[in-house]
Amino acid sequence: MLKVLAFLARKPGLTMDEFVDYYENHHVPLIVSQGHGLLGYKRNYIRDGADGVDVVSEFYFANEGSYRSWAAAMYSPETGVADDEANFLDRSKTRSYVVEEHTS
Repeated sequence: MLKVLAFLARKPGLTMDEFVDYYENHHVPLIVSQGHGLLGYKRNYIRDGADGVDVVSEFYFANEGSYRSWAAAMYSPETGVADDEANFLDRSKTRSYVVEEHTS
């Protein structure tokens, strides 16, 4: 299984409650509706806004090929994903990493 962590910051002017509401009720359904090999999607909201990060999102895929196909599909113009992100994210602060998880 492949895991991707995305560190995201809210658009200036949005409160944390507005950010969470928009993400959960508008953006998450948009992402989930696209399919394309996404096996799991979790959001971890940071309540103190440390280091300009407001949420760490976790995405799960079967393998790297599934992730690459998903990423390409998500940002094609017809999905509306990039346009929707402009409504609530400060994309200049977005950072994403493929990680190797170890559990103790």
